[in-house]
Amino acid sequence: MFFTSTRKNCEITASAAIAKGISDDGGLFVPSAFPRLFPGELEALAKLSYKERAFRILQKFLTDYSADELKYCVEGAYEGRFDNNDPAPLQEIAPGMNILELWHGPTCAFKDMALQILPYLLTVATRKNCPGRTTVILVATSGDTGKAALEGFADVPGTRIVVFFPGDGVSDMQKLQMTTQKGANVAVCAIEGNFDDAQTGVKNIFADKKIAEYLEARNMEFSSANSINFGRLAPQIIYYISSYCDLLKNGKIAAGDAVNVAVPTGNFGNILAAYYAKQMGLPVKRFICASNRNNILSDFIATGIYDRNREFYTTDSPSMDILISSNLERLLYHLADGDCELVASLMQELKENGKYRIPDSIFGKLKQEFYGGFCDDEETRRTIKCCFDKYNYLCDTHTAVAVNVYQRYVKDNGDTTPVIIASTASPYKFAPAVLSAIGGNGMESDGFTVMEKLSEASGTPIPAPLAALRESTVLHKNSVSKEAMGEFIKSVLA
Repeated sequence: MFFTSTRKNCEITASAAIAKGISDDGGLFVPSAFPRLFPGELEALAKLSYKERAFRILQKFLTDYSADELKYCVEGAYEGRFDNNDPAPLQEIAPGMNILELWHGPTCAFKDMALQILPYLLTVATRKNCPGRTTVILVATSGDTGKAALEGFADVPGTRIVVFFPGDGVSDMQKLQMTTQKGANVAVCAIEGNFDDAQTGVKNIFADKKIAEYLEARNMEFSSANSINFGRLAPQIIYYISSYCDLLKNGKIAAGDAVNVAVPTGNFGNILAAYYAKQMGLPVKRFICASNRNNILSDFIATGIYDRNREFYTTDSPSMDILISSNLERLLYHLADGDCELVASLMQELKENGKYRIPDSIFGKLKQEFYGGFCDDEETRRTIKCCFDKYNYLCDTHTAVAVNVYQRYVKDNGDTTPVIIASTASPYKFAPAVLSAIGGNGMESDGFTVMEKLSEASGTPIPAPLAALRESTVLHKNSVSKEAMGEFIKSVLA
């Protein structure tokens, strides 16, 4: 299995792609071809544990990792790190409506599903490709990736990690999770701007030759823990295949039956992983791409025009407050049958003009696979209350966006195919909005009191990792302009 760039043909191994994170041409690494599930494999996987499924699926992509190396990565990531040793439980809240809970890890968000294993994949990759070097993990986060990456890489030998987040663009609980992070190798910094500013700044730093020379002189090399790194994307494929296997195991579907997948979407990595699962042979009928008020993706799916020249909104679902969805580049590459010149030109248009239009041939393929919709904060809160009152199920603000758009999809299309809805965070990470939605006062006191009130009102427990934050000390108080991100990196690596 080899990988190439979305912008220029090349051929590198899986471990080299994970070690580098992003291609030198600015493109993202993608598989040259997709491995396939063999006939009867889903039924066989249904009999296995999540860890065993993970090993089998990763083995198809990461072919230059030995079996022992992959077992080491999988054991380290999934053993004892998730509630009840069940990383991705599936909850059927209504007939055919299945919530895939991806937030039972140490940071209570779906990013744990990949970022618990990425440090293992990356350290193995570094030993293979650049032994003796220190890997500097550079992260821009809209909230959850930052803490999950910090948790995964803290004090991992041979690594440093620098996380940038928008100072006013994450929830109070997300900010506290990041700024209280311990570890001799970690640095956390707010920026004066939004997530797109942070993400653009990180991409520019990756391409900055002077900073590259600065790292080279110190025997260091950048890599990424964002979903631009294929090592983040590959573990996300696992849980879509695993959830289908759970439906098989529980007799909810028969082998070969199609399912729909609904995902609250910002940077497009989580839903792209589901698309990759389909390319492997998972029978997915439709991908339901759910956006909040920053509805650039639903507009793109409706028109074929990607236009970030619009107002940016700060919402109750901050991890989706994004106008530059990096992983969409990978989808364009695949829909264009590997036309890297076309992808490079579209990305150049985006950089220069803030928008691009895809050819009709690609637009037709997009519409066939994807349905896009969005809802605002008011609709999100109504959906939270509806789920709680009707199904006795408490969901967070991002999951509610997916539920809302899925229900609209069913109304518009009459499609009652069983659905897997990705639930991306614990409701307690966004307790003020969730408590307000179900009838409480989410703004009356500090965040920990709000969590206690939400627990009392809903009859659900506060996740232990969030409760423990009450006793934590803020360790990172840095804040810089988006133009000063490069200098901040130099200062912490000096």
